Parts: sequence; structure tokens; C-alpha cells
Amino acid sequence: MNEWKGPYECGLDAAVDVIGGKWKVLLLWALSQGPRRFGQLRRELPKISEKVLAQQLRELEADGIVHREVFDQIPPKVEYSFTELGASLNEALAPLGAWGRLHLAYLEATYAQRHPDAQDHPDAQHAPDAV
Repeated sequence: MNEWKGPYECGLDAAVDVIGGKWKVLLLWALSQGPRRFGQLRRELPKISEKVLAQQLRELEADGIVHREVFDQIPPKVEYSFTELGASLNEALAPLGAWGRLHLAYLEATYAQRHPDAQDHPDAQHAPDAV
């Protein structure tokens, strides 16, 4: 459970508290395409584990960003979508996404330089295996 760190310093601090973490903005991007079932989200973000996906969705639901709708049918069906608050957050993230697209080539080309400890980037310099 996250511990309350006190009042937010600014609006950006509050927003980052909601979208912080590796997967939340990608989940929001997937949900911006329309309501999604758990399995759809899993396929769209194949590197996320089921445990982390469920945790991130619960946190977004607790923050009022995501609505979880359970359909009364067999087999059970659950769908995730934006709340009004989530839709407004997604609109606020649009300029950030535009900035990323505009600078994507530079950011990809300089990734290894900016993140020298990264192990999974194709340009990362790996130390030879120890003998």
C-alpha cells in the first residue's frame, strides 16, 4: 500500500502520483482506443504480467480514472473504460504524447547514452560475461 506523503506540492505532483509507474500511461493509451477487457489489455501490452496489470487497473480504479464494469453473464465479462476524470486526464496527456512523437527519433537514438545502465536496449553496451 502506498503511504501518504503529505499535501501535493503542485498540480504536476498530483498528476504524477496518479500516472506514476511503468505501465499506467500505456494502460491509459490502450483505454483511449475504447473500452477493453483484461485479456485485450494483456495482448496490447504483452510485457506486463497479469499480476501487475491487475494491480495497476485496481489503482487506476481507486483513483477514479478507470471504471470497471462487470457484466452479469456466463462466462463472466469485465470491461475497463475511462471515467470522466480519466477522459480528462487522457486529454491532458495528449500534448505529452505529441511531444514524444515529435522527438521520438532523437530519444531513441540517444537512449543508450542517456541510460547507460539499461540492459534491454539494442544499443546498450554489455559487459562481457564473467568467466
